[in-house]
Amino acid sequence: MDDEVGVVVVEDDENVRLGVEQAVALAGFPVRAYASAAEALREVAPGAPVVIVSDVRMSGIDGLQLLDRVLTIDAQIPVVLISGHADISTAVGAMRVGAYDFIEKPFSSDHIAGRVARAVEKRRLTLEVQGLRAALRNWQGIEGLVLGKSPAIEVVRKRILRLADTSVSVLITGETGTGKELIARALHDFGGRRDHHFVALNCGGLPEQLFESELFGHEAGAFTGAARKRIGRIEWANGGTLFLDEIESMPIALQIKLLRVLQERQIERLGANESIPVDCRIIAASKADLTELSADGRFRVDLLYRLNVAQIDIPPLRERLDDVPLLFEHFVLAAARRFGLSAPIVSAAQLSELMMHQWPGNVRELQNVADRFVLGLNGDNLLTEGGRPAAGSTLADQLAHFECMIIEDRLRRNNGNVAAASEDLGMPKKTLYHKMRQYKIPTGDLQSERMI
Repeated sequence: MDDEVGVVVVEDDENVRLGVEQAVALAGFPVRAYASAAEALREVAPGAPVVIVSDVRMSGIDGLQLLDRVLTIDAQIPVVLISGHADISTAVGAMRVGAYDFIEKPFSSDHIAGRVARAVEKRRLTLEVQGLRAALRNWQGIEGLVLGKSPAIEVVRKRILRLADTSVSVLITGETGTGKELIARALHDFGGRRDHHFVALNCGGLPEQLFESELFGHEAGAFTGAARKRIGRIEWANGGTLFLDEIESMPIALQIKLLRVLQERQIERLGANESIPVDCRIIAASKADLTELSADGRFRVDLLYRLNVAQIDIPPLRERLDDVPLLFEHFVLAAARRFGLSAPIVSAAQLSELMMHQWPGNVRELQNVADRFVLGLNGDNLLTEGGRPAAGSTLADQLAHFECMIIEDRLRRNNGNVAAASEDLGMPKKTLYHKMRQYKIPTGDLQSERMI
């Protein structure tokens, strides 16, 4: 059945088997029907893109025995059992041990098609998550550190690799929670300074009276309470990288002294007269526009020029929603390891909720949601707090984004074939082309992507 999730029907009654097969086929799912479980088991393998629909009472291997064998091979394959009225208690018991659903005879075509559709969607999502987890395991180098598949994050990765082996100062800009320290760390780890210290200092979280001592260090007795010599952050980063986060919070007096270090490449500890040569790369990060701050006199223009030799802009998560599934799965796996719990699988409805959210807290907010998801604190609605939806976009924006996602999904499923996708969507080709232009969906790119 290739990579599309298909349905395997197992029924020894020929008339019932034919009816189920036709109902599933008319619903648009690939289907194969077998008179015995022994034949159907040839379709079952770990990771197989299949859903099993089986009668309970059959000669040879019955439905319950088939369920047991399928779950042994791959416990994530949904098994839907068909039972007569007398077998309902048996079918309910089977659900307790792993059956996905059961359908009581007699049933309508629409009824079984609806149940099968839910099972197929569950299997498709399970395989997609497994694919994401495999990708996370296999990714190496810069892709394994700076995660994402969107064009925007690919631009960031390329710039990191272009700048990593240089010693130029870099200014990283982006909203709170976008991962600026991660980018700074990547610049260090993929450059020639990787074997020396990476030293991070949050300028916004440090009392002003301690700033100078933290940056430059001090000699014993330099001030009240200085009982012993202290090596400052700049000196500790010698040969490596100094990362100054929230650089916009640095007091003007300290900006002047930092500028002197950048110009002269030497420091003096507080209470000392001797200059110490230093060779560290400066990477700064800011959530504010330093150009505007310098125009207002709140940030030194000459320091901005020194820091901003090269710049890396990190796009907010709302501008690269394609990265949400991969990042969420990464955070789910990390949280599961940290908490010693199994990693749950997100449902289709929950994934849609994630994709429609605007993520004002960016990647940090996404990680928080993943942590809560693993701990079982979210409930069915991942982003609902106190019974009200979390802040997001307007309804019109959410509906438009969801429509775009559906169109892209159908185009991928049909290998970029617009005619087939329009038929699948029940939408005239002219309307589909209009919406593709509206949402800037390139068919060429979609044709090259392979559905999991």
